Amino acid sequence: MRLPKLFGTYAGLDRSVYFLFLAQVVNSVGHFVHPFLTLFLTGKLGMDPGEAGFFVLLSLTAWVPGSLVGGAVADRFDRKRTLILFQALAALGLVPCAFLGTVRLVAWLLIGVSFLHGLAEPVNDAMLTDLTPAARRKRAFSLLYLGHNIGVAVGPLAAGFLFNRSLAWFFLGDAVTSLAAVALIAVFVRESKPTGEQIRRSIAEDANPERAEKGSLVAVLLRRPFLVAFLFINIPLSLAYAQTHFSLPLQLTRLFGESGAQTFGMLVSANGVVVIVLTTVVLHLSDRVPAALAVALSGVFYAVGFGMIGLVRTVPWLLASTLVWTVGEILGATGTGAYVANHSPMTHRGRINSVAPIIMFSGQAAGPPLAGWVIERFSLAAVWPATFVLGLAGAVLMGVLHLRERRRSNG
Repeated sequence: MRLPKLFGTYAGLDRSVYFLFLAQVVNSVGHFVHPFLTLFLTGKLGMDPGEAGFFVLLSLTAWVPGSLVGGAVADRFDRKRTLILFQALAALGLVPCAFLGTVRLVAWLLIGVSFLHGLAEPVNDAMLTDLTPAARRKRAFSLLYLGHNIGVAVGPLAAGFLFNRSLAWFFLGDAVTSLAAVALIAVFVRESKPTGEQIRRSIAEDANPERAEKGSLVAVLLRRPFLVAFLFINIPLSLAYAQTHFSLPLQLTRLFGESGAQTFGMLVSANGVVVIVLTTVVLHLSDRVPAALAVALSGVFYAVGFGMIGLVRTVPWLLASTLVWTVGEILGATGTGAYVANHSPMTHRGRINSVAPIIMFSGQAAGPPLAGWVIERFSLAAVWPATFVLGLAGAVLMGVLHLRERRRSNG
């Protein structure tokens, strides 16, 4: 498999997509706060696992109304200006945290920042869908996912260093890089919202699942039962993945004591490095695999990778488990974005991209408090067999969905 052929996979995309990729890299380099939220709440603010899980739940839940508002705005107003405004507000929301130290008010401010991030995310996804034809969307979503992880490969190492030495720059570094990403979008990314003429022309395309439609978001979703099923089947997979930022750092603290935070930063960076090295390879090998089937395969890799964590005790084996579940992450990230985009009418892209993550990733909100309950009632060791079962359940259900959809399209 030759490198030019591999990286040629990303050729031919809209110029603005490449600058969205670059903005994603810059933003993710400074993505300090969210991956370390559990350790900040427990290590700096002194919360126990149950209380920390509650605040992580609040942070993730605050993202929900933000996403709904952002999606509605994205379908009504210019997408580019909306994205710039919302992403800049999210960055500025981190600035006060840098000067407040370890008072509990910081936890509540971070919940507000999560709301602001929720405003921006569906706008970004809608723009990427607008800028890319259906046949190239898997590649476009893969490219932005790769950009995120290029930054993640570097960011957590710096975050792990700053976490124990300078909380002020821990927050300010995140804010500054986010504002730099906003500047790139403002200068180099074009407006992408479909014009009135494009919407009128698309209505006549009866066979096109992306044709413009009238009616509410609920009405549109009811006419797309496979899309709705796809969103809900992703819940057990997101429950499993949620443990990367909750149970995993707790497991590492139990295994390695005070050096657990640095070990966690190393594994997060390893996750990013694996994505950088293997995303293009995995995309090349799975390019012809239907999106739903790719997500089903991701569940198998989650089951094996997360199931290993409860059985291993050394850093090399933890790195091996990270390699396995990261392959699942790659398959899931690229397949999910393409499936949702290819089943969304152009008139409702912002709203569907706001509600889709809320449903699919509700497991990430429920994961920390559920894991906290399991840890307090049973033990930390009990989390990992449960995560293994969740991964397999999601894989089986997604495989059934793929078969039924293929049978319907062939029938």
